Amino acid sequence: MTMVVGVLRSFRDRALARCFHCFPCLSDPARRSSWGLKVTLLMLHLIFVGILFLFDDDLIEKTKKEPWYIALYLSLLFATLMQYFITSSSSPGYVVDAMRAVNETNVVYQKSSMASKKPASSKNGSLIVNVEGRESGRNFQGSNPSSWTKLVMDMYPPGTSVRSCTCSYCNVEQPPRAKHCHDCDKCVLQFDHHCVWLGTCVGRDNHCKFWWYICEETALCLWTGILYISFLKVNISRAWWKDAIVFLLLIALSISILFLLLLLLFHSYLVLTNQTTYELVRRRRIPYLRQVPERVFPFSKGVCRNLYEFCCVRSSFYSLESLPLPQELEKKSRPYTCLDVLTCRCC
Repeated sequence: MTMVVGVLRSFRDRALARCFHCFPCLSDPARRSSWGLKVTLLMLHLIFVGILFLFDDDLIEKTKKEPWYIALYLSLLFATLMQYFITSSSSPGYVVDAMRAVNETNVVYQKSSMASKKPASSKNGSLIVNVEGRESGRNFQGSNPSSWTKLVMDMYPPGTSVRSCTCSYCNVEQPPRAKHCHDCDKCVLQFDHHCVWLGTCVGRDNHCKFWWYICEETALCLWTGILYISFLKVNISRAWWKDAIVFLLLIALSISILFLLLLLLFHSYLVLTNQTTYELVRRRRIPYLRQVPERVFPFSKGVCRNLYEFCCVRSSFYSLESLPLPQELEKKSRPYTCLDVLTCRCC
C-alpha cells in the first residue's frame, strides 16, 4: 500500500513538474489562483448561456428566423469576456513605474544641452507624468526636471516630511491618492480597490476599463435574465426538471444583476465626483482628507472635466494631482446658488 502511494505521488510530482515547465505562470501560487478565477468566470458565462441553447427550442427557431438577434447577444457576450481579460491583464498604474520614468527622464535632461527648452511634463517612452493643482506644482514645472522625491514633496503642503509620505513597504514616496496594495505588494496611483475577480488592483490606469466591464456585464446579465423569463413563460408546463434548473439559475442571475447595478451606480458616482472607493470609505483615516468637509470633493474639477479625463485621457498619461489649497477647498464648499447653476459651476 505504501509503495502504491509512493508511486502515485511520484507520478503526480512528475506531471506537475511537466505542467509547470510548459506553463511557467502556473508555478506561482498567486498567478495560478488568478488563472483559476478567470477560468471559473469563463465557465460560468458558458454555463448560463449554454443552458439557454440546450433547453430552449424556441430560441433555436428564433435564431434561424432572426439571426441578427442572437448575433447581437453573442457579440455582447464576446465583448464582455474580452473586456474582462483586457481589464484583468492591464496595469492599474504603479508608483514605481512613474518614479522610474521621472528619474530616468531627469538623467536624460541633465545630459541634454536643450534641457531648458523641453516641455514641462516628464516623458519616458509611452509614459507621461504631469503635475496639476497648486501653484507650487506649476512652479516646479520650470526649465529643469527634478527627482521623484522633489516632485512628490511639492504636491504636499509646506513642512511635510518625506517620512510621512514614504511607503514603509515599497520604500518609495507616494504622491497624494496613492496607496500600497498588500495583495499586489505595490503602491498604486489613484488606488480604488483590489478586485478579487480581476486578480489585480483598480487604479488610475484601468478604472475606465473596469467601469466599461461592469457596464457590459450588467447589460449581458439583464439580457440573459430576459431570455430566461421568456423560456419559463413558454415552457412552464413541460419537463419540470428543466424549469427547476432554469429557475435556480435565474435566482442566481437576479442576485448578480442587483449587485452589478449597485456597483455600476456606485462607480458612476465616483467618476462624476472624481473620487475613489478607498477615499470614500476611509475618508477619516486618510491624513490629507481629515480636515476636508464631508460633502466637499477636493479633487473634483466639475462633472464635464471629470468625465473627459476619465474617458478620454490616454491611459499612459498619469495626472498627479496636488492637494488643493485652503482657498480652493473654501470655494468648493460654498453652497450652490441659482447663479452657480446658470454659470454651470458644477460642470
